[in-house]
Amino acid sequence: MATLRDLGLSEYEARAYRSLLRTGATTAKELSRTSDVPMGRIYDVLNSLEQHSLVRSQAASRPKKYVAVEPDTALDRLLENKRRELREQAEQYESVVDELTAELETSDPVESQFWTAAVGSEESAELLVERLAAADDTLVVVSGAVSPQFDLGVLGDKVAEELEAALDRGVDVSVLMAPALVDSLPESVGDRYVDRLADHADFDVRTAPGLSGTFELIDDTEVCIEVPNPLDPAEAFAMIDLKDPDFAADVREVFDPTWEAAEPLAPASLSSEAQ
Repeated sequence: MATLRDLGLSEYEARAYRSLLRTGATTAKELSRTSDVPMGRIYDVLNSLEQHSLVRSQAASRPKKYVAVEPDTALDRLLENKRRELREQAEQYESVVDELTAELETSDPVESQFWTAAVGSEESAELLVERLAAADDTLVVVSGAVSPQFDLGVLGDKVAEELEAALDRGVDVSVLMAPALVDSLPESVGDRYVDRLADHADFDVRTAPGLSGTFELIDDTEVCIEVPNPLDPAEAFAMIDLKDPDFAADVREVFDPTWEAAEPLAPASLSSEAQ
């Protein structure tokens, strides 16, 4: 059940305000009696309520009298106070994140071998999106078959968003696909990639025959390899991420000649109008 304490008032302040609504203009002594707020605390409580602009006082009267501001006005003021506090907290958290980001990125990561795997569609998608978001310099996406990352589901949207975000932070993105994959992509997927990605100068799409499998090469230091479901090759079964500069260099060595020989794909070829 919602209470005034949810909007920042103390228990004594909530009691005093509710009591003032019932009694109308009254003195501190009388309010202490009707609200069960101790007399030793009542003046502090009333001063706090005045600072929140929830009560008004009649200083000319002896003894001094207090009256509650109308509930709609009082609640609006409490809500605005909470909004201001939340904005200030958000700014503080953003400042902390900026400071920690600079601090945590001051040292170069130690180059070492590491691998991890995710099994299942959701886990694989989460790992893939995480690693795409980690790209700083280069990102290579190779797909030789219809892959879940190009599906109409949530993963396709997330991958598109991460590729766009990578481009916005200066990452060079290269996408290499099998020619047959272009024709098999759903219209909405092609339109999404054209509308959001094709205009970026650092985004390039090419096609090459004979591609098999799907993988991502990230910053020339790690490789995400998609493992298809043996019972349904169009469905992702697992994702393996290998952080190994030597292995990544071998992948790059094989990829570069294929990329150079690949056919550039005009953005219009991915749009629904072309299909």
